[in-house]
Amino acid sequence: MGATTQPKSQSRTAATPWGPAALLEEASVAQRAGDKRFTVVVQLLETGRGERLIRFAYTTKGSARRGPVTMRAGDLDRLRAALQSAPALGEALGL
Repeated sequence: MGATTQPKSQSRTAATPWGPAALLEEASVAQRAGDKRFTVVVQLLETGRGERLIRFAYTTKGSARRGPVTMRAGDLDRLRAALQSAPALGEALGL
């Protein structure tokens, strides 16, 4: 299981409490707990007014889920590595 980043060249949006926001960058880390497989995603979003938001989520079978996001401490190193390919997101997180 690895960490990946995906700069978003296609225009994708995400629903937020502040309205729709464009997905600018995303870093993801595949996870496994027993037989359960999921992916933690960290996304840099931008609202129509130019405000930047950071969303933490997890996905199962490609669908983003809301709720608590839990990572093992050791997986943070994989997230940091993924953020090397998502510099704006890494900067927004201060990492």
